[in-house]
Amino acid sequence: MPSVLDPVASVALPYARDVEVTMLLVSRGHRYEGRPADGPSPTEEEELRDRIELRAGLGIVGDRYFAARAHVHASVTLIGVAGLEAVGRELGVPVDPAATRRNVFLRGVDVEALRGEPFSLDSGDGPVLFRGYRPANPCAWMDTEVAPGAFRAMRGRGGVRCDPESDGVLTLGHAVLRTAHPVPAD
Repeated sequence: MPSVLDPVASVALPYARDVEVTMLLVSRGHRYEGRPADGPSPTEEEELRDRIELRAGLGIVGDRYFAARAHVHASVTLIGVAGLEAVGRELGVPVDPAATRRNVFLRGVDVEALRGEPFSLDSGDGPVLFRGYRPANPCAWMDTEVAPGAFRAMRGRGGVRCDPESDGVLTLGHAVLRTAHPVPAD
């Protein structure tokens, strides 16, 4: 019988769906500050990762929002790759997903349906429990860094801000998403 101290075992998540973690992004600093016309701040390190570590209630180890009080319930941002591909088709340009500055990129699920829901992701190192909170609305930077018109086109497809409710690791590749309610594919 699971321990009552195990946050993953204490949440009923009976619905499972195979998904793919296509990209993981960790950034120590804010790159989109000030006016978009001035361009993003430079980075001195690789932001794309094969693996990320998460801490319950704190976020992604090494990320700019880790343990940031201003980002309670918003320390990790998930986004659906299919939504970004649809934005690219609408705008007639390829979209670089990393330009959106989200953390976890998923294929195989409508990420927007995770708002307000508990869910877990298991990419092979055990499940990480999350709770989805609010939409990750796009900002004006999307028009300069993704493509002209992306700010408007990404509305309703900008992802979901969430918090990890257990410690764990996510890696690129196949993962199992578990939810309390059925969620649609992307």
